[in-house]
Amino acid sequence: MYKRGGAVALGGCAAITTGTSEPLSVETLASTGEVTGATCKLVNSKGVWFVSSTPGSVTVHSAYGPLDVTCKKAGQKPGLATVDSATKGMISGNLLFGGLIGAAIDAGTGVGYDYPALIQV
Repeated sequence: MYKRGGAVALGGCAAITTGTSEPLSVETLASTGEVTGATCKLVNSKGVWFVSSTPGSVTVHSAYGPLDVTCKKAGQKPGLATVDSATKGMISGNLLFGGLIGAAIDAGTGVGYDYPALIQV
């Protein structure tokens, strides 16, 4: 039973507290203002997701590295954006409580990183 508890402690602190997915909102803009009804494709190293109509939202898998966003609407130029992930503060705390193994799990699964909650393209 002691070993089992130790494995959970080393299982990745951020994964336990925040999970591997995060919700994002996507808005599309032009020089004249907001563009509604665009479709968007979001891609990172963990997968591909779609927003069927902007403004809209989607849940993506957290990852280390950029999230590439491409939005299209008839009569408009395609919108392209690259959003970098940011390190969550809890990764530092994980070094104290989960050690290097816990921090490595958080980094490898992507849960130690997140994207901005609102992406404007």
